[in-house]
Amino acid sequence: MSTWTLLLIALAVSADAFAVALGKGLAMRRLRMGDAVALALTFGLFQALMPVLGWWLGSRLRDVVTEVDHWLAFGLLSVIGVRMIWEAYHAEADPEPGDERIPLRELLLLGVATSIDALAVGIGFAFLDVSIALAALLIGAITFSLSLGAVVIGHKVGNKLRGPAEIIGGVVLILVGLRILLDHLGVW
Repeated sequence: MSTWTLLLIALAVSADAFAVALGKGLAMRRLRMGDAVALALTFGLFQALMPVLGWWLGSRLRDVVTEVDHWLAFGLLSVIGVRMIWEAYHAEADPEPGDERIPLRELLLLGVATSIDALAVGIGFAFLDVSIALAALLIGAITFSLSLGAVVIGHKVGNKLRGPAEIIGGVVLILVGLRILLDHLGVW
């Protein structure tokens, strides 16, 4: 898998973290960079570790599903992409801005919740020619950067970019899954 494809996947799976960071930035009455960095670092670390965990799990199942690996990758990426698009249109309204401090427990739960997609992507990576170290590094770094920027943007601009970010991320995942399928079938 090319570095550009990995970059697109990294951008796509970081959309949930971006959206949550945007919402958290919106809730901040006063921007504290320490809090913004803590949130972005948590999201980046979880997004980097989950594909590795997924890759490890997928590697254990490789012999069982080798015949359908391309369909599995296409299916996982498509389901995640469709879910992201659906959530963009069915998101609940954010609560009123309040206390911008994020308790550690909430921070960890948000880290897990926003990285489930990355776990599923990691399972798909186990069936492809992917450097999991490079993939994890790209996903983590991009998620960190976008999340940090999202907190600042959320604080300054508000909640207007959440839906478009999730829609774009979902479409990218579906297209990457389709490319994997078409490549394996010899069409691409």
